[in-house]
This record gives sequence, C-alpha cells and structure tokens, in this order.
Amino acid sequence: LERVMMYWKLGERIIVEEQQGQERAEYGTYLIRNLATKIEPEFGSGFSIRQLERARQFYRTYPIASAVRTQFNWSQYKLLIHIDDNDKREHYEYETLNNNWNGRELERQIHSGLYERLLVSNDKKTVLEVARKERIPENPSEIIKDPMVLEFLGLKLEASYYEKDLESALITHLQSFLLELGNGFSFVARQKRILLEDDEFFADLVFYNRLLRCFVVIDIKTHKITHEDIGQLQMYVNYYDRKEKLSDENQTIGILLCADKNNTLVKYSLPEDNKTIMASKYQLYLPTEKQLLVELKRELGNIE
Repeated sequence: LERVMMYWKLGERIIVEEQQGQERAEYGTYLIRNLATKIEPEFGSGFSIRQLERARQFYRTYPIASAVRTQFNWSQYKLLIHIDDNDKREHYEYETLNNNWNGRELERQIHSGLYERLLVSNDKKTVLEVARKERIPENPSEIIKDPMVLEFLGLKLEASYYEKDLESALITHLQSFLLELGNGFSFVARQKRILLEDDEFFADLVFYNRLLRCFVVIDIKTHKITHEDIGQLQMYVNYYDRKEKLSDENQTIGILLCADKNNTLVKYSLPEDNKTIMASKYQLYLPTEKQLLVELKRELGNIE
C-alpha cells in the first residue's frame, strides 16, 4: 500500500502543483522530463519518465484518495489505469477482489476480453451487478462466456486434436480453466459414466456452480457442432436432473465447448424457452483487440 500511495501522491503533485489542476500542462512533456530532479527531496531519486507518466495517469483515474483500494498492489493498478471506460474498469476491480486475482491473472482476463465477452449476452447493468455481488446470477449466460479463451493450454493452432486431447489438457491446466469458467465453479468429475440399461455413455467434464446452485456438464467437440451433439448433451443434462441433483438445487446446465457452431442450428435444435443448454466456442489463443471485436460483433449479429 505504501508504494501505491506514493505513486498517488506523486501523481497529485504533478497534476495539482505542477500543472495547476489542468488536464495537461502546455509544457507537459518538458515538465515530466525535468520533474525527476524537483521531486527528489520528497520522493527520492530514480524515477523514469514512464513512471512519472503512470503516476500522473493514476491520479487522473483515481483523483479521490479514499477510492484507492488497499487490497490492490501497484502491478494491478498499472493495468487498471489504462482502462478508459469507467464501467469496464469497475468490473475488473470487483472481479479481482471476488476471485483474488494477482497482477498476472488480471492482465490475462483483460487481454482475453472478459468484460466484452460477458456483454455479448448481458447488458452493462447486469454484468456490474453480478460483479458487485448485488445480484445472484439466475441465468447461465450471466456468468458463462462465449467464446472461451484457452490459450493457457499451449496447444498449436495449426494442429488437429482429438476431443480426449483437449479434455486432458483442460484437466492438466484445471486451475486456469476454472479461472476462465468464472465465479463459483468447482470440479466434480471427468468422463462421468452414465449407464442407461445396457448402454453406457461418458460425460466429458462435470462441474458444480455454487452461485447458480446446479451441476454443469461440459461436452467437448473439436468440430463444428451438429444437432446430434446437442441431443447427446441434452440427454446428459436430463440424466443429472433426474438422478443426481437434489430437490432444492436448480436445473443442470449443459455446455457444448466446440471448435465452431451454427447459432441458427443451436436455436432450432432447442426449445424456445431453453435456458439450460449453451454452445460456447473455444479459442486456443489470446485474441488481439481487433480479432475480439470482430468475433463479438459476429456473435451479436447472430443473436439478433
């Protein structure tokens, strides 16, 4: 906290005293270059231009000292001050607190476009209320993302994989996958055996979500999903609803984690009031901002 407040006070000094409260001094660049010597008696030596710029941006972003959270360190604030959208920044602040993210985990969530991915199927108000814990999620879409970004698996984009390969990689990197899944998820089973008379089936991955208070069955498809895939997952969901869930728990959710999907096919393969079966694409790389925007616009267009 000492380091955080030192940067805040340094930013205050630059904005209030050196720039006389103006958004940017007319000689801002010159000022920054020559400020290091002036602040040495109060703040010590060794500040670079980049550090001074960050201190100024820190104060601009958080001009009220009481708004500076004691739970965050400087590495986290360095990421947050570069988010211009106030709602977006607030969302990441709350999610960092809720999930105890360190700087590296926060950086990964920002770069994966967590906020934007949640906005595909939710409005800003809902996303912020869930993050603030002012609202208990009622609909799976409030916390389940599309697409899911799985760059942490380290799988090559150009290679082809069997579903068992992707499943094994997810188990190996289970902690990272739980982080990507989001709030409230815990691991239950892998290759859960379902016996229906003489026929046996295996659900790839089973989780439980304490916020939604339900089981979540994930079926992995390394191809573009078909209506047969949806029917199979629906069977797994029905089984869990009838055989595994308790009377006070909510309906089981099924997620088809797939390489590609046809949203119209998904729509017409399920009842109009469906809230339990979802299809989510996976990406094996962290998208660039441009790639993310293209993908999200495509998803929004499909939903509309």
